[in-house]
Amino acid sequence: MLDLVILSLHFFICFLISVAIWRGPKDVDLCSSSTGTVETEPDGLILIGKEDDIKRSQRLTAKVNGREVVVFYHEGKFHAMDSRCYHEGGPLCLGEIEDINGQACIICPWHKYKITLETGEGLYEGINPLEPSPTPQWQSKGVKQRIHKVTIDNGNVYVSPPDLSVSFDSDYFADKYKNRGDLAMEK
Repeated sequence: MLDLVILSLHFFICFLISVAIWRGPKDVDLCSSSTGTVETEPDGLILIGKEDDIKRSQRLTAKVNGREVVVFYHEGKFHAMDSRCYHEGGPLCLGEIEDINGQACIICPWHKYKITLETGEGLYEGINPLEPSPTPQWQSKGVKQRIHKVTIDNGNVYVSPPDLSVSFDSDYFADKYKNRGDLAMEK
């Protein structure tokens, strides 16, 4: 009987959580503390939020021209990139930031892909089998993740709209999640 009560309570709590997620904020994801208000300035820059707010939360996700963009504040610098990983669309806002080979990288929480915050390069650890005793070394897959230019002015953080004349692997998932209405985190 106790098992039935615990199971029922479990299903009820799961139901409440799913309702809360489904009815949650539409312009901001669960990773941020933003109000979700983005404004386009006359010079084309898009206001993301207050500098101090982003510094406190360390990251914020917002819609920029309909696509999810995550802004990170790490070691005194702001970085912005498409919020969905180029590999399978994992939510980068949930990833950890690690130093890899002297570069700050976001680690995708789904498949542990490593992406540099500065350039959007995908990194992998590989060996050269032609070496006498090969040792793993970090290598670049090339730029895979679209990054966005961040501008700070009067305590506000702005992101430049993406230049879509050049394509990146992350564009596929940016488009896939573009009009979902929420910044869903499911796999």
